[in-house]
Amino acid sequence: MDPSESEFVSHAPGYWEADPQWGDWRWQMKHRVTTLAGLERHLELTAAERAGVLLAGTKLALAVTPHYFNLIERDNPGCPIRRQVIPRIEEGWDTPYEMSDPCGEDAAMPVPGLVHRYPDRALFLVTDRCASYCRYCTRSRVVSGVGEQELHTDFEQAFQYLEKHPEIRDVLLSGGDALILSDDRLEGLLKRLRAIRHIQFLRIGTRVPIFLPQRVTPQLCDMLKKYHPLWMSVHVNHPRELTVEVRDALGRLADAGIPLGNQSVLLAGVNDSAETMKDLVQKLLMCRVRPYYLYQCDLIRGSSHLRTSVARGVEIIEALRGFTTGYAVPQFVIDAPGGGGKVPVNPSYVIYHDKEKVVMRNYDGKIFEYPEPVASGEPSRCDELLPV
Repeated sequence: MDPSESEFVSHAPGYWEADPQWGDWRWQMKHRVTTLAGLERHLELTAAERAGVLLAGTKLALAVTPHYFNLIERDNPGCPIRRQVIPRIEEGWDTPYEMSDPCGEDAAMPVPGLVHRYPDRALFLVTDRCASYCRYCTRSRVVSGVGEQELHTDFEQAFQYLEKHPEIRDVLLSGGDALILSDDRLEGLLKRLRAIRHIQFLRIGTRVPIFLPQRVTPQLCDMLKKYHPLWMSVHVNHPRELTVEVRDALGRLADAGIPLGNQSVLLAGVNDSAETMKDLVQKLLMCRVRPYYLYQCDLIRGSSHLRTSVARGVEIIEALRGFTTGYAVPQFVIDAPGGGGKVPVNPSYVIYHDKEKVVMRNYDGKIFEYPEPVASGEPSRCDELLPV
C-alpha cells in the first residue's frame, strides 16, 4: 500500500444504495440533492437549516452531488462540509457593508460575460451553473438561476473583444464552473481562445474535481492537454474533501501536464484553525496541488456567519510559515471590496528598516539584521581599499 493511502478515505456510496452508475458524472448530476425533501431523506436538519433551505429558492439554489453529500456528518450540525453547502437562515441577514457584487465585476465588464479588470488578463464567465453551490459564493447574484441577476454571456462579442485587445495574454474560464460543460462545448471555447495569437495562457477555475471527481475522465484530460499551456485552479477548503476519488481525479489532471493550484476561502467553523489549514495544505501537496491563495471571505450578502477576522487569517499564515514547507504556504489575500483586486496580507516580520539595515524576526521569534547595500553614487568601502 502507498504510505499516503491512509490519509485518503473513499466515501462511496455512503448515504446512497450502491448503484452501478455511481462513477458516471452525469448520474451524479442527475441525483444531486436539490430539495428540502431530499435533504430530510438523509439528514435531520436544524431549524436554522430548514429555514435556510426555504430561503434558498430566492437567493442561491441548493444543489449537492451525491459524492460530496457523503462527506457530511449526519449527527454533527457543525460539520465543516455541511456548513459549506447546506443553506442556513443567516443567509437572509444582510449587514450594511455587504454587497451583491463585492469584487466589482459588473463595472469591469466591457461585454456581457467578460470581465477585464487587470491589465493583461480577463475573466470569461462561460456558464452560470455549478455541480454544487457553495453558500458563500461571490457570484450568487448570477449563479444557479435564482439570484437577483441573470448571466447572459455574449460569446461572440467576448471573442471579438479579446481579439481586439492584444494586451490580454491570460484568460480565466469560470462562471459557474466550466467543467460541467460537455467535452465538445469546452473544447470549442478553448480552441477559439487558442486561435487568438496574443493569448498565451489559459486557466480554468473549478470546484468540479472536488464536488464531482467522476467528471475528470481520461477523455477530458486527453482533450485538455491539447491546449497547453493550460493551468487549473481548484478549490478545496477542508482536508476531508480530499477523498480517494478526488486525489485520483487530481492525479489524472496532473498526469495530463496541467499545473494545479488551490484557492481556499477562510471560513468560520470550516478551516479557521491553524491545525486544519496545516492538514489541508500538506494533503494538497500529496495530491500534487500547490496551495496558491487563501482568500478572506468576500463581503457577499448573507455571508457574515461564515466570515472570520482578517487577524485570524494572518495568524494562520504565521502558524504555517517555517512550520511546514514553503510550497505549502498560500498567499493570504483580500479581494478589495468594490473592484480593487487581490491585496496580499502578510504577517509583519520586519521590525525596523532604514537606509543602513533591516531588522527582522524569523518564524520562531529570533531577531536578525540584514545590512542594506551602499546607495549608488555614495562612496563604498572598496573605494577606501583600492589604490588611486
